[in-house]
Amino acid sequence: MNAEPHVAIVGATGAVGEEMLLCLEQRNFPVGKLTLLASARSAGKRIPFRGQDVIVQELTHDSFAGVDIALFSAGGGISLEFGPSAAAAGAVVIDNSSAFRMDPGVPLVVPEINPEAAKNRPKGIIANPNCTTIISLMALAPLHEQFGLKSIIASSYQAVSGSGAQGIVELEEQVKAIATGGDFTPRVYPRQIAFNVIPQVDSFTDNGYTKEELKMLNEGRKILGHDDLKVSCTCVRVPVYRSHSVSITAVFDKPVTPDAARAAFAGKPGIQVVDDTANKVFPVPLDTTGKDDCLVGRIRQNLVLDNALDLWVVGDQVRKGAALNAVQIAEIL
Repeated sequence: MNAEPHVAIVGATGAVGEEMLLCLEQRNFPVGKLTLLASARSAGKRIPFRGQDVIVQELTHDSFAGVDIALFSAGGGISLEFGPSAAAAGAVVIDNSSAFRMDPGVPLVVPEINPEAAKNRPKGIIANPNCTTIISLMALAPLHEQFGLKSIIASSYQAVSGSGAQGIVELEEQVKAIATGGDFTPRVYPRQIAFNVIPQVDSFTDNGYTKEELKMLNEGRKILGHDDLKVSCTCVRVPVYRSHSVSITAVFDKPVTPDAARAAFAGKPGIQVVDDTANKVFPVPLDTTGKDDCLVGRIRQNLVLDNALDLWVVGDQVRKGAALNAVQIAEIL
C-alpha cells in the first residue's frame, strides 16, 4: 500500500459518502489522490476537500485504475456490480452495504474488535458491518472478552437518517404538516413516523423477524468469532434525526456486576461510559451526533436472568455505524 494512497469514494454525494470525506479530512488520512464517484446524475458536481474542489465523476467499471482504496457507500446493488471491478483493478474495497458481509471470503471488520481480520481478504474486499450491529458490539465486545457472552436480547431505537436523506425529509415534512394542519402521505415508511414509532426496519423474513434484526445475530457471530451466540432483536424506527440507541440484555458465562462491567470498559477505544443516574446522566442520541465514540450507560443487573446485565448504548450510525468505521479500516491497511 502506498504511504499516500489513491482513495476513491463510490457514492460520494450521499450522506455516508459526505461523512467519509469529513472523516478523511478530520483524521488527516494521508490521501495522495482523491477520486469521487457517483451516478451520471451527480457527475460534474464539485465537492470541497482540503481547500480544493474535487469534481465528481460518473461511476463505470473503468473508474478504478490506480486506485489503492475504494470506499463504497452506494447500496448493495452498486457494490455487487462494481466492487469486483475495483478489486480486480487492484484496489482494496471497503464496502458499506450488506452485499458481502456474510460471504465467507470477505472479512467483516470493526477495527476496535477484530482488526486482524482485515489482513485476510482473498477477494480484495472488506465489509463494514450493519450500523446497529457496530454500535451494539462496541459495548458488548469488551464484556465478551472478560465474561464470555452467551446471548443478547435487544431492542433498537433507530434514527430516520438510517433510511438516507429521504427519511429526514419525510420526518420534517410530517412534523410541519401536523403543526399546520396540513395533509401528508407516508412514502419512505409504512406508517406515519412523526410523533410515532414503527416496529419495522427493513423487510420481514419468513420467521417474522426483519432482515435488520437478523443482521445482529449473523454479523455478531462472525465479528466475535462466536458461532454459538444467541440473539433475539426487535428493531424500531423512531422520530430522531440521527444516532441509533439500543437497549440490550446481555447474558454471560461468568458472573458479572455493573462495577465489573464499568471496569471492563476502562481504556477501551471508541466506547465511553456515561452512567450517573443519581444526576440523571445517561447517553441520548444528541450526545453522539457527529462524534466518533459510542456511549454506554444505564448499566445494571438484570433482575430475571443469571449472569446478566442490562445496558443502553448510543452511537452515531452515519459516523461510527458507517463512514468512520470504513475510514478506520482504511487506516489499518
